[in-house]
Amino acid sequence: MKPPRIRVSVVWATADVQDIVTVELPAGATAADAVSGSGLARAYDFDAAPMALGIAGRRAAPSTVLADGDRVELCRPLVVDPKEARRRRAIDRPLPRPRQRNKRAEKT
Repeated sequence: MKPPRIRVSVVWATADVQDIVTVELPAGATAADAVSGSGLARAYDFDAAPMALGIAGRRAAPSTVLADGDRVELCRPLVVDPKEARRRRAIDRPLPRPRQRNKRAEKT
């Protein structure tokens, strides 16, 4: 009898490339096992060790045990802090000032 196996997807995306690789692993495999088994780090020449991982949109540790059908996402570091990006946009493109409403003179 064969030991139970699971199938998981590993996702890598940049502005130019989106790649999803399905890997088959033994039951009890971790997120780190899926990333190394996907071959994405070799194919796109990056080091996956310092990257954050996610499973279906939620942060996960490399030691997280996977279930059949899970999607492991490789999360690249942010280029700019989101708060800093909002500050820069606010300086570069301030919101328009609200227009004053005309008050109608009441007729008596």
